[in-house]
Amino acid sequence: QVQLVESGGGLVQAGGSLRLSCDASASIPMINFMGWYRQAPGKQRELVASIDSRGGTNYQDSVKGRFTISRDNAKNTVYLQMNSLKPEDTAVYYCNINNQLGRNYWGQGTQVTVSS
Repeated sequence: QVQLVESGGGLVQAGGSLRLSCDASASIPMINFMGWYRQAPGKQRELVASIDSRGGTNYQDSVKGRFTISRDNAKNTVYLQMNSLKPEDTAVYYCNINNQLGRNYWGQGTQVTVSS
């Protein structure tokens, strides 16, 4: 069973930066989608950024220009560079990878806390 492990979360002041990483424990063939979601207390999980098999990216409007998603295909790793962080970015961040074989994988989440 493939596991996704996120890292890079933590406590940062508003305006600071963090880089999240999501590493797969084994190779995932035919990756279709890699994305980062977040869930704040009392709120639903929401898609923050995604990158498809061709490298096309999409971002939630609230993070455009501040967050950048990237991937390392050789390592089955996806990153989220977060700059100019705001208190409203505080949440647990989850990575998600699915492939053309119908497999869908989630990480356990990493806490990001932005202080004002």
